[in-house]
Amino acid sequence: MKRDIVVIALFVVAAILFVLNLLEIGKFFDVYKYFSIFTVVLAIYLQTNVKWKKPLILLSTCFFILLLHILLSDSISFPFVGTVLMVGAVFSIATDSTRVRIPKSKEPLWIKPTLIIIMFLFLAVFVFLPLYTIFSQAFAKGAETYFAAIRESDSWAAIKLTLLVASVCVPINTIFGILLAWAIAKFEFRGKSVITTLIEVPFAISPVIAGLIFILLFGSFGWFGHYLVEHNIKIVFAIPGLFLATAFITFPFVARELIPLMQEMGKDDEEAALTLGASGLQTFFKVTLPNIKWGLLYGIVLTNARAMGEFGAVAVVSGLIRGVTMTMPLHIEVLYNEYLFAAAFAVASLLTLLALVTLVVKTVIEHFIALQRKRAFSETSEVFKGN
Repeated sequence: MKRDIVVIALFVVAAILFVLNLLEIGKFFDVYKYFSIFTVVLAIYLQTNVKWKKPLILLSTCFFILLLHILLSDSISFPFVGTVLMVGAVFSIATDSTRVRIPKSKEPLWIKPTLIIIMFLFLAVFVFLPLYTIFSQAFAKGAETYFAAIRESDSWAAIKLTLLVASVCVPINTIFGILLAWAIAKFEFRGKSVITTLIEVPFAISPVIAGLIFILLFGSFGWFGHYLVEHNIKIVFAIPGLFLATAFITFPFVARELIPLMQEMGKDDEEAALTLGASGLQTFFKVTLPNIKWGLLYGIVLTNARAMGEFGAVAVVSGLIRGVTMTMPLHIEVLYNEYLFAAAFAVASLLTLLALVTLVVKTVIEHFIALQRKRAFSETSEVFKGN
């Protein structure tokens, strides 16, 4: 049976990584050994056609790598196993959702495997190696030090504040994004193009400038500063400032995902529901929301990811008050500047895990969006064939 060219390229990448490990190239040369193991297993994983065998291959790989860590290192390093799980899950969903027959091209046979090898080597050096570095440095002094750094009062306060900011800003921007997308996609009015352009403003300006905007508005010497000081209302250098800055930076994501989706859907379904006697809320929850649910979830995931990882705007308005206005990204920078590397990497590994979970959720949603579009296309094709 002829092997797929991607699988052959993966085996070549594994061989190159193993040679780099033998030659002890680089400070973290030992990591190439694990990457080569992972690449070989990934090749076997992609080559396996029986779906129920794939989780077994992935699970056995994780236990094998965990066993290597136990036998070859002084302390057990769990994060790499989690990284393998996350990356393997993303590859699984991506390959299952994008597996299509591609017609043969007239390009030379060596181009495709060469490009694939370069791609995987690039990912190994610029994606997997930094991930491994974060988790290995986080557990460099053992699991006890790692969990102690997470449980430390300032770190725990930063974690809770990050989750609080995300839990407040994401629902607000979700509601605002739905209303804005509804107005732009379903109605015609003057200034529509201007509003559509203004949605891009948070992407066009630097996050630091966005933070300075709120300082100029709500600071003690800002436009509303005198009124706020007289009434003892704190916005900047307090938690409300974090909410405002994060909400401003993240508000376009939901609207940007829903506007083209709603424009593509048109207004026929809603008008039919209203004609049949449905109210506005019934039309939204029974007709519109089911049609936009995957696009909406996609926008929510992107909003949440940006809200948890925002640094620039939050750093300006927070005042860097320990245990009060410092989110996880700010706390990581402070710990690193104070040479508390183990604690900084411990908090960074937790933020990285949240990002990897977000990546997996994003990939799952993309998979369902692709299935929904494929189903809609097939239904449209059947209608045209019937006519």
